[in-house]
Amino acid sequence: MYIAITPQKLGQNYSNSVADYVGYLEKENEGLELENQEHFFNQTEDKITPEKVVSEIDSNTAKLKKTEPKFYSLVVSPSQRELKKINDNPEALKAYTRELMKEYAKSFNRDKPVTVDQIKYYAKIEHERTYRGFEKEVIENAPYRKQIAKLENEIRKVARGEMEGDTKKLERSIEKLREEAPHKINGQMIVAGMKKEGNQSHIHIIVSRKDVSNTFSLSPGSKYKASEVEMHGKKIQRGFHRDRFYEKSEQVFDKLFGYNRNFVETYKAKKVLVKDPILFRMLFGNLPTSEKAVALKLLSKTGIRVPSIPTNKVQLALKVFHRLRRGMKRAMEAGSIGI
Repeated sequence: MYIAITPQKLGQNYSNSVADYVGYLEKENEGLELENQEHFFNQTEDKITPEKVVSEIDSNTAKLKKTEPKFYSLVVSPSQRELKKINDNPEALKAYTRELMKEYAKSFNRDKPVTVDQIKYYAKIEHERTYRGFEKEVIENAPYRKQIAKLENEIRKVARGEMEGDTKKLERSIEKLREEAPHKINGQMIVAGMKKEGNQSHIHIIVSRKDVSNTFSLSPGSKYKASEVEMHGKKIQRGFHRDRFYEKSEQVFDKLFGYNRNFVETYKAKKVLVKDPILFRMLFGNLPTSEKAVALKLLSKTGIRVPSIPTNKVQLALKVFHRLRRGMKRAMEAGSIGI
């Protein structure tokens, strides 16, 4: 499970309205019959129109400054293994979203508990994902694409009489490079913008910065960590327990669908891997044999290897830390760690 929380983009190039983002989320519905379209939903309603989403979010902004985000975007990306468990069922994803948003509300640190009934949100399921420029497959194919582009340019120059050359030989070189490229889908080199294979369903959630009564602010922003501050001589609680929310997102899924989560799929393990690979390796080494075998299989799909521990801990930090950290960060940033 991977969850990204990002604020509304502000600035001269971005609209204060949620309309552009809602329009973007409608792209998969283009050309589909009404019964095959995915609609917005919230905690109690289905088939909510895009127009209502825009109206409700844009009008729920009392006392917010122009420089403050009016809404937040949550992108919830189950792994392919998790999607397989629920047979990639949209209704199961809706049920999960509604349970997840209960935990989102509980994760706010305030004097009085926040409930999901106080959260104004609209969610939508998408079924396609595309490769982005920072992903491993795109990066490792890049040298081949660069060389192909160079050869194609030479073919054009030969055709225009600007240089001498054998176009058939150049074309054979291009075909060879395409065959040698490490990452392909149906024989085609993977490039940025290409659709990913397999189950890629994920959930977009638009959450208003203000509560449903439009009276107080609920910000999950990273700089507002759960804390206690003093205002007018009185201590008040504020902030958002982001770690709690991430951990609960997994627990809710596991309980709802009877999912047996492996150690390497947990938020805690991913966090340890990025921050302290030595500790990660030790925890990994203490796993039961059967769980370790599954963990190795899952990690292999991300391109991450767990090596044996060198005798010199400095050697481990130098040789292993950066490799594991880069690999997991790329996998997490890709929207799903793919396991």
